[in-house]
Amino acid sequence: MESLGSRIKQLRLRAKLNKAALARKVGVSDVTISYWESGAIKQIGHERLVALADALDCSLATLLEGDSAPPLLTLTHTGPLPWEQVQATTMTVPHHLALNIDWKAPCVMVTPSAETDFTPVSTGDLVLLGPTHVFHKAGHYLIQREDSFVIEHFSKAPSDITIHAVLLAHWSPA
Repeated sequence: MESLGSRIKQLRLRAKLNKAALARKVGVSDVTISYWESGAIKQIGHERLVALADALDCSLATLLEGDSAPPLLTLTHTGPLPWEQVQATTMTVPHHLALNIDWKAPCVMVTPSAETDFTPVSTGDLVLLGPTHVFHKAGHYLIQREDSFVIEHFSKAPSDITIHAVLLAHWSPA
């Protein structure tokens, strides 16, 4: 399996950027780029990952998973949940993501469908969802209200609400 560092280097070379040029676009030093590429820094914050994908002119899915990234699934208010969709491909949480929850189960990368409101997630954002029916800790969860799905923040376990997934990570395009 290819590491994030080697993917950054490969995408940087594909974009015909040297380390200094990429560093300027992302807003870090060229030494930081070297550390990312070598694997000396293994976890990169969400904002930096979004900036890297933008600077490298690739999708966040390609940056995180490579050219063989699973197809991006859509999240709608009704219909099948992303992991129930025909083209669904689950993935393990990339080890280089700093998550607020230690997630070991498969998850899916999704984006809200057009003309939907999944505040705080917007159309064009990427979300890593972990299917679950269990409240893990304070955070955003995909829940069912009547016949539609919404994302809400809970600081304690909700009662009388069906939890479908925990939001593990959220990226907005730059």
